[in-house]
Amino acid sequence: MILSDEHINYIRKDIAYRGIVDDDLGDELVDHICTLVEAKMEDGQRFIEAYDETIKDFGNDNKLNELQKHTIELSNNNTKIMIRNYFKIAFRNLVKHKFYSAINIAGLAAGVACSLLIYLFVANEMNFDKFHEGGDRIYRIVRTGKFSDNEFRYPVAPAPLANALVNEIPEIETAVRFRFNGTWLVKTPQMNESFKESQVIYTDSTFFDLFSFPLIEGNSKNVLNRPNTVAISRSIAEKYFKDVSPIGKSLLLDGEYNYEVTGVFEDMPANSHLQFNILMSLASTPEAQNEQWLSNNFFTYFKTKEGVNKEALQKKIQLFYENKAEPELIQYVGSTIEEFKANGNSVNMVLQPMEDIYLTSDFIFDIGTMGNEDSVLLFLVIAVFIIGLACINFMNLSTARSANRSKEVGIRKALGSVRSHLIRQFLLESIIISIISIIIGCLAAAVMLPLFNHLADKSLTFPGTPLFYLALLGFALFIGVIAGTYPAFFLSSFRPINTLKGKLSSGAGGSAIRSGLVIFQFLISIILIIGTLAIQKQLDFIQNKKLGFNKNQLVMVNDPYMLGDKRDSFKEEIEKLSSVASCSYSGFIPVNGYNRNDNTYWEKGVSPSQDNTISLQMWQVDEDYVQTFEMELIEGRNFDNTIASDSVGLIFNEEAMRRFGYENIDDKWIQTYAFDQTTRSVINDEFENYKIIGVVKNFHFESMKENIGPVAMRMGRSTGLLSVRLNTEDYQSALQLIESKWNEFANGLPFNYTFLDDQFDNMYKSETKLGELFAIFSGLAIFIGCLGLFALAAFMAEQRIKEIGIRKVLGASVKEIVLMLSKQFTKLVLFAFVIAAPISWWAINTWLDSYVYRITLGFEIFLIAGFSAFLVAWITVGYQSIKAAVSNPVDSLKSE
Repeated sequence: MILSDEHINYIRKDIAYRGIVDDDLGDELVDHICTLVEAKMEDGQRFIEAYDETIKDFGNDNKLNELQKHTIELSNNNTKIMIRNYFKIAFRNLVKHKFYSAINIAGLAAGVACSLLIYLFVANEMNFDKFHEGGDRIYRIVRTGKFSDNEFRYPVAPAPLANALVNEIPEIETAVRFRFNGTWLVKTPQMNESFKESQVIYTDSTFFDLFSFPLIEGNSKNVLNRPNTVAISRSIAEKYFKDVSPIGKSLLLDGEYNYEVTGVFEDMPANSHLQFNILMSLASTPEAQNEQWLSNNFFTYFKTKEGVNKEALQKKIQLFYENKAEPELIQYVGSTIEEFKANGNSVNMVLQPMEDIYLTSDFIFDIGTMGNEDSVLLFLVIAVFIIGLACINFMNLSTARSANRSKEVGIRKALGSVRSHLIRQFLLESIIISIISIIIGCLAAAVMLPLFNHLADKSLTFPGTPLFYLALLGFALFIGVIAGTYPAFFLSSFRPINTLKGKLSSGAGGSAIRSGLVIFQFLISIILIIGTLAIQKQLDFIQNKKLGFNKNQLVMVNDPYMLGDKRDSFKEEIEKLSSVASCSYSGFIPVNGYNRNDNTYWEKGVSPSQDNTISLQMWQVDEDYVQTFEMELIEGRNFDNTIASDSVGLIFNEEAMRRFGYENIDDKWIQTYAFDQTTRSVINDEFENYKIIGVVKNFHFESMKENIGPVAMRMGRSTGLLSVRLNTEDYQSALQLIESKWNEFANGLPFNYTFLDDQFDNMYKSETKLGELFAIFSGLAIFIGCLGLFALAAFMAEQRIKEIGIRKVLGASVKEIVLMLSKQFTKLVLFAFVIAAPISWWAINTWLDSYVYRITLGFEIFLIAGFSAFLVAWITVGYQSIKAAVSNPVDSLKSE
């Protein structure tokens, strides 16, 4: 006869009243008493009589308390001995259930490998620029604001700002400027061959005072304080001077500028956003002496003194700048600062902390390659989800196998094991699996690290410190406890009365928890699938959108200015090649990252003011530029070098026409201040006039995160690049012909080229890598989710094995049984999809909001993601369902 819950609760309360206070012992004693009472009730006694007689058989209450004390002491005294047995039983179970142990270990190892790789990436990203002494006191000036209808946000400042800050604001200790001027061809006077160096920049002599880059040779106080001097990195010193000290020796830049080496510094570490091998003295260029406060060409960093409040300092710098800039503002636009602001305009000096620059900078141009804070946080969340999915998979699989271990629990309890011993046993098994998984996961991460470095564009390595591996061990213990807690408490809670009679029931609560965990797994998987599909669709949109020019079959030959007076002849020879359709000299191409030359213009014949001036990019191109880039001329004509007046002619894009309010180009002239190209400064009271002769259709020249801005092209002789349009698919042969012509004119100068479509793709490098990593993480999440679903399918099949046997005996087909078992899992995946769809829609739209030109999310992405999840779920569940459906009903229905 089976006792009711009311009877069992009575027994619990009574033995507690009699002094049994240990929870483990109380549970075991209740089980034992229930068994004895049930036996007496089967002989015809009433419950209360059977219970009283059972208690008398134990003796009095003192004997019960002595039994409790003795059991607890025995348990405590035998702990060390039992640990050895825990290990024996744990390893026996792992070996006995090889298949399920392998699944457990594979799931956790996959989660650990993925999380470990992401940890290395996140730790590297968040550790940028943290090594500078007093780094929390280093800032960069960022200029933001609005002028007319143009909003701007640049990490550059006026040339005179750095010295003025140090001299006139006491809170500032030192400052340094940077001026990037493209790539350089470098060699020593004794060398015959030049090498192209891109990590070259002009900077002030205070560089080594502000930043903590070790100087190996030279004096930091005077290393860059004279014109035509350079400091070089260790790798550059080894490259050009071998084992000889380079101090006092010369480097020849671009074949004509002789610079003396005055310092050698240690290579800049990978976790610095400043990455330069050659530092050129800013005293070498007249532009450094520019005294105009409305210019914006110099990256400016400074270090404050101790204890300076950032907000107060920013307000002080802002007021200081406004006082300096106001005279020029009055001269150029005819208004005071107050009038300027009253019309909705502004120019703000924002302080950007040095340690935030790498992750929080998203400017159109910058001093180096930057990271993305949102991506770092996203990967961190994904790592947590992945390891969470792995733990969920372990818990599901452990509880799914609980039916097979229920009799083990019942027998061990009947033989005297208390619940705490069983909990320790199951936790130890979990920890052992966790440690094995950590080891395999680390090995897998080490194998995958080169591929991950390629995808993330990093050079990550495993830390060599013992602390890291101790942390991994602690992590293994933590994961083992977290993943094993629920199974341990679940399995140890079985009552021997029920387990030995084959009446194990997981209960509705356990079923609900397992179902919820599987829903969570597929929720994350579906979100990742939708994210992967959306990112790929946006990248396809970018690749296939009409740009206003043709980026295909365009080769950019670098450094043609080095050819000197042979440049025109070189271009003519290239144009004669049968594989070349046309070519053009320019310093500007429609790809983000190239030099931009923007200035303020207004209609000729009116006085400039803040109401009629337009910020306009002015590109110097030759007469073949429009043809070579296959831009669409929609009004007027192209440049003609036989027409003398075309030297002041302009070709506008549509946006420039809109900004000026022009409907046609008839007799339209614009004007700007004359500009000194040497000092990069405005010449007072002198003006330049330009006539609009043509209009091209708008074309993208920056990332599609930006609106198309106003551009004007003028005919000039900028020879930074030679753009060559090919008319053949045989690129290799065409490039060999171009290189042979280069070698005829270049006197040993290196031949360097790039394809424009590669540079265009490089603008979206971060998005491409994000998509690739998303796809990998999605696959991994689905893999782990399948393991979890497999666990639940195995559990449900075991729970319903007798029902399946009866159904088969009564004539149910395999198909009907498979559909019956799969129906519940279909509901779980459907529920996960219903939750995942709106979350994904919100997240993807938030990401797409950063693009001006973007896709519209359609239902097809969600349908594909949902169908993929259902397909994977059905395949996973189908295996267990078919296995249960084809089993022999005799085996499941026979008496045990």
